[in-house]
Amino acid sequence: MKKILITYFEPFGGEDRNSSAQVGELLPAAIGGNRIEKLLLPVEFSRAAQIAAEKAEEIGADAVIALGQAGARKVITPEMAAINLRFASIPDNAGEKPQDEPVISGAPNAYFATLPVREMARLINENGAPSALSYSAGVYVCNDLYFCLLHHFRESSVGVAFIHLPKEKENLDASAMAKAMEKMIEIVF
Repeated sequence: MKKILITYFEPFGGEDRNSSAQVGELLPAAIGGNRIEKLLLPVEFSRAAQIAAEKAEEIGADAVIALGQAGARKVITPEMAAINLRFASIPDNAGEKPQDEPVISGAPNAYFATLPVREMARLINENGAPSALSYSAGVYVCNDLYFCLLHHFRESSVGVAFIHLPKEKENLDASAMAKAMEKMIEIVF
């Protein structure tokens, strides 16, 4: 049995909901014989990553799948890469608004997913929710979390992936996204 940490975010930017939390909270405590630990994160540069890494270490996670909301996206998008750049067009929930700063000084320019994100996108798509691979997690808190987790676990066997979710829509509600994610996790792990 593997231990998989699923993280998701609180609302931000004046919104009252975050699709990542809506989906994350619907996932069961076990999927395909694997134990699922869930963790709500603050939308804060550095702090979200620190909390997630500590929780992953605490539970002895075999994998971390981080979920985030990308409101402009139309489909679920597993992310291929995280880049070493912070830029905020709006402040995070702690009021921070970095402008073209590195996530981690001296770290590589980018890290790539250590879980099979291309396969994850295909499986989500085949199991009831539209999905496509994305090549960049952006430069806001989602990317910050992803980059920090990939950096933290770079020399370990812990697999890391980040998946952006669109806002809930009539044709794609949280329940449908959660069911497709659950099936994907069952097959991948």
